[in-house]
This record gives sequence, C-alpha cells and structure tokens, in this order.
Amino acid sequence: MQISIGTNRITGLPSCLWLLLATVLLVGCAGPSLEDYSDRGPVLTPQEFFTGELSARGVVKDFSGEVIRTFDADISASWDSNGIGTLDEEFRFDDGEVQTRVWTLTPDNGALHADAGDVVEPGTMRWQGNAINMNYVLRVSYGDGTIDVRMDDWMYLITPDTLINQTTMTKWGIEVGEIVLVISKR
Repeated sequence: MQISIGTNRITGLPSCLWLLLATVLLVGCAGPSLEDYSDRGPVLTPQEFFTGELSARGVVKDFSGEVIRTFDADISASWDSNGIGTLDEEFRFDDGEVQTRVWTLTPDNGALHADAGDVVEPGTMRWQGNAINMNYVLRVSYGDGTIDVRMDDWMYLITPDTLINQTTMTKWGIEVGEIVLVISKR
C-alpha cells in the first residue's frame, strides 16, 4: 500500500509540511488571556494600586532584545468622585530626555477607557486576578519625525506595593521593541 502525501503546486512543499508550518505559526500567535490570571493574587484593582505617588524604573529594548535605554519615572495618580482616574507621569531617560504623559482613565462597562495626548488609538484597560491588559497605539519620536506603534501592555501585581509591567511594541504586526519596568508605591 502506498501513501500519498501530496505537494502544494505553488511552493512544491508537501501538504503535511504546510499543515505543520501553519499549526506552528498559529500556536505561536496564541498568547495569554486575562482569564488565565483570574485566580491569581494579590488582586490587582487599578483604582487601588494607581492612587497616590508611585515610582518606576525600567528598560527599553530593541527588536533583538538589546537594552537601548534605561529610565526612571514618577507617577502621581488620583481619582475623582465620578471614578475618572488621572495618571500624571514624568519619565527621565539615561540620555537626558524627559517625557511627560497624562493618562485619563474613564469608567466603561466594567473596564477603563485609557487615553493620553500622544495616544492616537486609545485603549481599554481590563483586569482579572493579579493582571491588567491594555492595548493602544502610541505616537513616538523616531529620527526627525514620529511613528505610531501598537503597545500591548501587561501588568502583574507581585505584592500590594509592587507591579511589574511588560509592554510589547509592534509596527505592522512585527515586534519592534519591548519595555519592562517595575512600579512601586511610595
């Protein structure tokens, strides 16, 4: 008995190899979901953690994973009587650059609509267990101009006073960098 594997007429690759390649690519695209963290603690609630004065320390990595900048930041966080939050951030980079960003977090059906002056596509902040996820598009300086970069922001509460934030930066679906930082309550 002979088994025929078949070949794709366009590429010349056997059909089973195409199937394997497609499966690997699809599995590689699967990432964590917030539900994966629903039973983990300590419980992270943005209105509780992001209150008062916070400090941050972190690194910016390029597409290869090399650290290209380090920074520290001060964050002043508050909430008004309507549940709208403000995160006033000042970043100081190792090359002397200073950036500021003021986030406005507005309640939106159990989540928070997140917007800032340099955010060209606002995000929705959602949380479960010890994790927060937010996806948005940020306009950043690049050369003599700017580019818009998609930010996939994941935050994990490690202790009641310490949060680790990992952000993957992509352009046209290709990873171009990563930001990793620790935020601590003062």
